Amino acid sequence: MDELLEGLLNKIKSGAYPPGSQLPSGRVLADEYDTSQSTISRAVARLRAQGVLVGRPGRGVFVAEPPRR
Repeated sequence: MDELLEGLLNKIKSGAYPPGSQLPSGRVLADEYDTSQSTISRAVARLRAQGVLVGRPGRGVFVAEPPRR
């Protein structure tokens, strides 16, 4: 799962998934990273706990906006 987390964080940092953008579905990510949807769910939950991602019920998972200064 470390490679998955690193891959998602790299895409966020590189701007492939900019702040406010919606992540692809768990199925798409599972295919992209050649892993199970449950592994994707665990990785997304970890990034949500870290404040990197935010869930919006009924809409999906989005990259968190950076904190305003």
